[in-house]
Amino acid sequence: MNIARFLTRWRGQRAQRGLSAIALTASLFSGQTAWVAPAQAQQAQTGAYCQLLNDSILEKQRLLQSSLQGSDEAKTQYQNLLKQHAEVIRQCRSRTWPQNQAIWLRLYPCDAQPGVLEAVLDDIVNRGYNQVYVEVFANGQVLLPASSNSTAWPSLLRTPGYENVDLLAQSIAKGRDRGLKVYAWMFSLNFGYTYATRSDRQQVLAVNGRGETTVTLNNHEPDPVTGTADGSFVDPYHPQARYDYYQLLQAVLQRKPDGVLFDYIRYPRGTGAASVAGKIQDLWVYGDAAQQALYERAINNKGRALIQTFLQKGFVSAGDIAAVNKAYPEEGEPLWQGRTPTNVKNVTAAQLQPILQQELWLLSVAHAFQGVVDFLTMAVTPVQQQGMPAGAVFFPDGNKIIGKQGFDSRLQPWDRFPGDIEWHPMSYATCGSVDCIVEQVQRVLSQAPAGTQVKPVIAGNWGAAVSNRPSLEAQMQAIQRLAPQIKTVSHFAYSWQQPQFDRQRKFCKFQ
Repeated sequence: MNIARFLTRWRGQRAQRGLSAIALTASLFSGQTAWVAPAQAQQAQTGAYCQLLNDSILEKQRLLQSSLQGSDEAKTQYQNLLKQHAEVIRQCRSRTWPQNQAIWLRLYPCDAQPGVLEAVLDDIVNRGYNQVYVEVFANGQVLLPASSNSTAWPSLLRTPGYENVDLLAQSIAKGRDRGLKVYAWMFSLNFGYTYATRSDRQQVLAVNGRGETTVTLNNHEPDPVTGTADGSFVDPYHPQARYDYYQLLQAVLQRKPDGVLFDYIRYPRGTGAASVAGKIQDLWVYGDAAQQALYERAINNKGRALIQTFLQKGFVSAGDIAAVNKAYPEEGEPLWQGRTPTNVKNVTAAQLQPILQQELWLLSVAHAFQGVVDFLTMAVTPVQQQGMPAGAVFFPDGNKIIGKQGFDSRLQPWDRFPGDIEWHPMSYATCGSVDCIVEQVQRVLSQAPAGTQVKPVIAGNWGAAVSNRPSLEAQMQAIQRLAPQIKTVSHFAYSWQQPQFDRQRKFCKFQ
């Protein structure tokens, strides 16, 4: 994003060991209620929203269990049934809105046990999905084998005996066997607590004007869906942050997913008054790299001196302006990227003070925004170079102006994200109806460049409202009425639809 264009625009406004494969799989299915399609008009092999019918689901479960018990015949029949179901879903989705129905999936170390990952992916297909977004970097852990993990983060799967297990590669291969497109879903500026505790990475963390990092700051707002607090954010301008993330991304791309989605392309949101960034000290631009990059936006010495003063004091006075005029008499007005001088002859320091202070504030906000956009661009580039789709996940209200000069503290300028990537707005608003969800989707559609693929993310459950959210069906019907041209809708998250199975997988308690 060009700073000048930004300023012009804004001026105007997330083992149990010892179980045999046989016992494990039997326990999986004994405690797991088969999915039954909603009681709506059904087609020959699928129900509403392309969900498979119960008899077919039970047969697939039986064949998986028998194949894990060593039956070659069952294994062949199971593989054939997977292909049949993939084709059934493909045909159904081709004639059913949305064309692509995706789900967000978190994997656990227990998913490396025989039959568990297969059961998860089978269930996802049973529910009519043809895409799955697998979490590969979150909470300071990576979904890479411990034996070959050279990134700055520990591997999620660290169970002895499982060092070579590659859950990411397995999920991609097994997903494709079932007709699923498998995207890698990655946190971005949120590097996680494990990273923040490294003594050799302290200089990489984002810092605000009160000397706080997002680890020491305790007023983070919990995620509106997961209920967990934000993690540890880094300075997007820091070269070490970019290098570490690039190395991680290269490892993910080696597994050749069907696409990569970048989440947490933003700063944290505070609670209460801290949810609004209204002064320079609220911005995460005080790390060494971010400060230096901001100084370099100056065009002359006067501009650089006033930027430094504004960062240090939070304001500039007429006396500060007079002092730089005296220090650099050969220069005209203070200048920085995006600033047009007043060209008023004999303008006094007192006359310039309110103008320069407001413009320094907007420059600082634009600088914070630019770090987010630049980091996303850095991440998107190698994905697109390999011919894969890349996408950004964001909050529709994360870029709002609040009051006369405040900004949502997440400082998420999604309206400036590249238009040639997928946009995944997390439309999580709760108001007891679909109206506020539709409003969020509409806001994104109205600001998206022509041709941008907008793929709304909604939260909830099938067939029932939960936590003041309408059912998934109600939300999708409303989005379809609003924008039938949308081809992809995703659901957060698989754990919501299978909470008991999710707990079993999380704690390896399948009995």
